[in-house]
Amino acid sequence: MANGAIERGASFLDDVAAKRIADAMDAQAQPSEVGLICATDLKPEAISWLWGGWLAAGKMHVLGGAPGTGKTTISMGLAATVTTGGRWPDGTRATAGNVLIWSGEDDPADTLIPRLALSGADLSRAYFIADIREGNERRSFDPARDMEALRRKVADIGGVRLLIVDPVVSAIAGDSHKNAEVRRGLQPLVDLASSMRCALLGITHFSKGTGGRDPVERLTGSLAFGALARVVMVAAKHQTEGEDGRTVRLFCRAKSNIGPDDGGFEYDLHQAELDAHPGVFASSVLWGDAVEGAARELLATADATGDDSEGGTLADAKRFLADLLADGPIPAKAIRADADGAGYSWATIRRAKEALHIEPVKQGMKGGWVWRMPWQESAKVLKNSEDAQQKEVSTFEESEHLQTLSDGVEVEI
Repeated sequence: MANGAIERGASFLDDVAAKRIADAMDAQAQPSEVGLICATDLKPEAISWLWGGWLAAGKMHVLGGAPGTGKTTISMGLAATVTTGGRWPDGTRATAGNVLIWSGEDDPADTLIPRLALSGADLSRAYFIADIREGNERRSFDPARDMEALRRKVADIGGVRLLIVDPVVSAIAGDSHKNAEVRRGLQPLVDLASSMRCALLGITHFSKGTGGRDPVERLTGSLAFGALARVVMVAAKHQTEGEDGRTVRLFCRAKSNIGPDDGGFEYDLHQAELDAHPGVFASSVLWGDAVEGAARELLATADATGDDSEGGTLADAKRFLADLLADGPIPAKAIRADADGAGYSWATIRRAKEALHIEPVKQGMKGGWVWRMPWQESAKVLKNSEDAQQKEVSTFEESEHLQTLSDGVEVEI
């Protein structure tokens, strides 16, 4: 009896296994079926923007630039704005949310967290992707293997509005110069951002020797980085200083498939010590005026270095400036116009300014910048360079000028 029951049971299991195998074979034999969605079944939706025209929910973005332009500092500034619901560079208000950061280059404790703190971030809303634990072992996060685990964590956190990957090439397990491998490596991150409705921002560098080319083509690695991104932003700094003596930096929009693809903002990098942590120093981004124009032209201006062979010798430029400023300070814009007319490059004029120790001075809250010789602290500002060329006139002439007495008091004669 017992043996018969065992035999019947074994036979039943064999039948079940055989049936499963047969069903699997039948399923494989069936042709694949493509799913189609009729356009009338879908409702048109507007792009959901974190920052209008710049950062979109569920989309991939790339921020590129040369070393030293502060790309990571900019990304931490953007992250800080999200965590606090602060103001974007154009003055619009962000919706507060959480930020997730995956960094393969900078240590969170000594670099990223100080930058977030200096930028005024709500650190309770900032999270970093750490190692993966498997039993008693740890290994680095791998988007190809660990995306589902990350998805569960993101869902647990809730409210993640921005995902930063720095550098974005960290997501590529294969050759970052091959389109297929780049797309395969980035797709899990793109899918995660889409499903979680958060903006994905990847940080990357410019390739060497690409000055003057389209900014999207300057991104290091495969063109797939720029192709997959819906918005590409770039950061650059001028090779020469601004009229106030500071380095001019530009943050521009180089490409957008979902909005405007030009314009940008000036910015500067600020170094300071954290008040709550003496001895810990960090950098933050300070946003400036909006700028107009295409990124390619804006970057071409920033990349221009100029040299004496393009606009006269340094000695000639020094004599030109000394003669121009001999009778008093002149607005920097007027000097630039005269220099262009005389055939001097602005880079050469800037070097001549440094050699002569000429000082840029701001004229009041609404006034522009003027240049003056070191000994002209109390001299009257001339409206243009033509005033500097006028000679002294007698007291009988109709056109009179202000002259400065030795005690620095201006009188009219």
